[in-house]
Formats: sequence, C-alpha cells, structure tokens
Amino acid sequence: MRSALLSNEKSCSIVSRDDLTVRQRAVLFALLGEARQVANPELEQLIGVRLDGADRRQLNARKYVESTKVGRAYVHELSDAGWRWCAQELAAPPGERATSLERAHYKVFGLFARHLDAAGLTLADIVGPASDAPASTAGNAAGADAADADAADLTASIETRYRSLAATAGEFVSLRELRLRLADRSRPDVDAALTTMFTAQRINLIPQSNQRALTDADREAALRIGGEHKHLISIE
Repeated sequence: MRSALLSNEKSCSIVSRDDLTVRQRAVLFALLGEARQVANPELEQLIGVRLDGADRRQLNARKYVESTKVGRAYVHELSDAGWRWCAQELAAPPGERATSLERAHYKVFGLFARHLDAAGLTLADIVGPASDAPASTAGNAAGADAADADAADLTASIETRYRSLAATAGEFVSLRELRLRLADRSRPDVDAALTTMFTAQRINLIPQSNQRALTDADREAALRIGGEHKHLISIE
C-alpha cells in the first residue's frame, strides 16, 4: 500500500475523485491500519510523511481525521467519517489519472472489499491496534509471561463480572455497569483487554442505537473501536 500511495513527490499532486491527494489518502490508510492515535514522528516512520499544514487542515475540515497537539507534535486518529471513507475507497475504482501501480493496488482493494461484503464483515471487525512484538531476552520473556498471565486474569474477570450482570448468555449490558464492577483494574488495561477480546470475536460490542438514552456516564464508559463508540457488550 505504501509503495502505491507514496510512489514519489510528483504523484502526490494527483487528486482522487473527492480531491484528496495521494499523500492525504496514504495518511488515511495508515491511520486505518494502526487503528489508534499516531503522532507525526511515528507517522513519518510508518509511511515517510507527516500530516501537517494544509493537508492536516483539509482532512480535519472534512472530519476524516481528528488531530490534537501534544507538546510540539500533532497526534492524529481516524474519525468515524474517516473509517467510512476508507471502507468506500476500498470498493471504489482508481482515479482516471492513477498510476499503473495504484490501479493494480485498487484491484486488490476491490477483492478485499468484496470478501468483507460476502463474509458480512466490516473494517471494524478486522482492524485493531497491533500487539507489541515479543521480547527476545530471558528477563523480558519472564516479564511477558507475567503480563500474559495478568491479561488472562483480567479477561476472566471481565467474563465473570459480565455474567453477574446479564440474565442470560448473549444479553447486552452497558459498559458503564461492567466498568463499575471492574473498578479495581485500570481503564487502559480494561480497554486493552476488551479490544483484544473483540478482535478475537470472544465478545460483541455495539453502539447504543438510541443515542438520546445515553447518560454522560455511558458516554464516558464507551470504548472506541473501528471508528465507533461502543456502549454495550455481550458474551455468549
């Protein structure tokens, strides 16, 4: 993807059907692949460019990317609209002025989009933050084993406390209520465990369909995955 979307500086002046440059499209797909907040220095390491200046302002204005300045660097994350753009772009034909490499990649994108559609899946079902690489030293390996054991314990706690709330298996309960029963665990740890379980299809997370029914506490307890804020959880 990187080679197709960032072939050279000249190609970055080419625009797509909605007037996004190749550079801007590259950033959107990179943020999709990471599925998390990415700071400019890391973005440059990933795809060779930062999201600054007019490019950032345009993607922010279109609400495809949410950018926050942390210290001296901007941190970016794909918005709900950005996730929708990526999903639509996967199924779209290449632009009239696309390079031969872009055209080839868009044919692969099309295959990917058709597979998702046939399987009844969305990008949110398969895209998630990458796991850390395994440690190589004995000391780090021991630390990794301890971390794995802690993660397994937290996963079991989530399942146990969910079942204390749900009348039957598969019933949806609010994340707010579940978090109250996991108050002894840190929010980042719980979020990471929920994300891992969702990616492994061990749990189901969905948004509250009636947004007006959400309280401020419900919104605060939501977990953002796949460009959506999830408010309800179920486990079979």
